Amino acid sequence: MAILKIVKKGTDEEFLRKKSRPVEQITPRIKTLLDDMIQTMRHANGCGLAAVQVGVLRRVVVIETPEGLFELINPRIIATAGTQESEEGCLSVPNEWGITRRPMYVTARALNRDGEEYEIKAQGLLAKAICHELDHLDGILYTDKVIKKIED
Repeated sequence: MAILKIVKKGTDEEFLRKKSRPVEQITPRIKTLLDDMIQTMRHANGCGLAAVQVGVLRRVVVIETPEGLFELINPRIIATAGTQESEEGCLSVPNEWGITRRPMYVTARALNRDGEEYEIKAQGLLAKAICHELDHLDGILYTDKVIKKIED
């Protein structure tokens, strides 16, 4: 496993704005990417990381919250409900925080590393993380959704 370089807004925002492509086949390379992304996310003290944030334009996300560790390949949100306004930050946007409005409840479907489809029913922090990371896959940064910037 390796700690990967995180792409940052300001130095390569154009890359972060690109839309990620679906994973056609789960290869050993995709599994290594998942492992490296988990190690990178933990090293950076994050709770989520999208492949685009480490320079790979594939629809791959890892998320770790108190509910557990989730590996999502080709994820999609299939239902949302409610709203929450809370503080949000991003490993690709260091030292910036803002209040965003996200769904309180999210249901998502994705493939796991074995190519099996599964469903996540999430609320609160996990729901916010799923929305945040899936936005990355479409070139959207949380800063596009900030309703109030938090000053130091």
